Amino acid sequence: MTAPVVEVISVSKSFGGVHALTEVGMSIAPAEVHALCGENGAGKSTLIKVLAGSYVPDQGRVLVSGKPLHLGSVRAAEAAGIAVIHQESTAFPHLSAEDNIFVGREPRRLGGLLLDRPRMRERTRELLASLGERIDQRVPVGELPVAQRQMVGIARALHSRCRLLILDEPTASLSSRETEVLFRIIRRLRSEGVSLLYVSHRMEEIFDLADRVTVLRDGRHVDTLPIADVNREKLIRLMVGREVAAVPAERGAPPAAGPALLEVRDLGRAGVFESISFSVRAGEIVGLAGLVGAGRSEVARAIFGVDRADGGSVLVAGQPLPRGSVRAAMSHGVALVPEDRQHLGLVLPMSVADNLTMAVLKSLTRFGLRSSRRERALAEKLMASLAVRAASPAVPAETLSGGNQQKLVLGKWLASSPKVLTSTSRRAGSTSARKPKSTASWASWPARASGSS
Repeated sequence: MTAPVVEVISVSKSFGGVHALTEVGMSIAPAEVHALCGENGAGKSTLIKVLAGSYVPDQGRVLVSGKPLHLGSVRAAEAAGIAVIHQESTAFPHLSAEDNIFVGREPRRLGGLLLDRPRMRERTRELLASLGERIDQRVPVGELPVAQRQMVGIARALHSRCRLLILDEPTASLSSRETEVLFRIIRRLRSEGVSLLYVSHRMEEIFDLADRVTVLRDGRHVDTLPIADVNREKLIRLMVGREVAAVPAERGAPPAAGPALLEVRDLGRAGVFESISFSVRAGEIVGLAGLVGAGRSEVARAIFGVDRADGGSVLVAGQPLPRGSVRAAMSHGVALVPEDRQHLGLVLPMSVADNLTMAVLKSLTRFGLRSSRRERALAEKLMASLAVRAASPAVPAETLSGGNQQKLVLGKWLASSPKVLTSTSRRAGSTSARKPKSTASWASWPARASGSS
């Protein structure tokens, strides 16, 4: 049997008493696509960060081609040939593609006094061309579409001659066409001898790409199987630990006729969207679909006041909202759950309680002083109702899994009992909306077009 490229041996990691990983073991073979599956909070993100050198495990070790990996060092992981394309881009947004590809290992000339820009520029062109991309190398990466930012990350991995490329939910923000391009690149990399660890909640991608699949549940290794020995039902059963019967989606009765709770009239923002009009009634869920770049997220931001619209109007319960005022939108009962939770939804170094209560601090303050007791009580209530998996309300939000962080973003706004809850979702059909109140409305902006709404 061929020796594994990477072998994880009895790795455990805890955060404030919560066991994120417990004696997890797995191996990744040369030139294979190895899927990593599990529910939110199963430990996938923690395991990725251990492999990438971001976390030091409490126990266990990792071998790369039989040699121990120095854990807790990103530089050591990169030197060993491990590269990660994170779900949330880790690119330096204000730097160009070539600067992102070469950061930390820039070629120099004139005795190290100057960067060798011509060499960097030419090598960047070669790497991106090999991926079928032509990117304006003068443009900051933060201004590029998500798909091109991912390609820059893959180009960096290729430049470092990576042996294991870890892809964490890589298609979450991609269109169907962009996903097909990514899949072609994945298959090409595998044919060239690169191993890939592929993390996704999308079953069709797992069965389309993977050679083997490893399942984690509650931070423990459940099983590793050839994908040919698994079907959809078995994989779900391994992930959740029980049989899951197919239950048809229940649709409530349509809301009774009445005045609209949210009205958008001829809303426009130059160069972004124009003449957008729709209404949402109390208790109603309205989806606004469109391809990547169609302007759904931008409409939501304008409604909430993050971006100032140039024309048109937004009314909540018949009352017009001033343009470009988040404070006014909040005071009228409008909330926004953004798709980028790490940069726009949370303050990661702050505690779970701080994040859950930051939208309602005024109600928790008396005589200018915050009530720690009331703040903690509210945080604990929200954590229980949303099943947030954390050791306590005091732990930093950055220690939670991606799924639990998303619950914090939602809980922060549910604490304010909003009239209108808007959400910019990364995928069509991924938003499962439970109305916080019978009178509340939910407007959801899925990031990809779908056959159903």
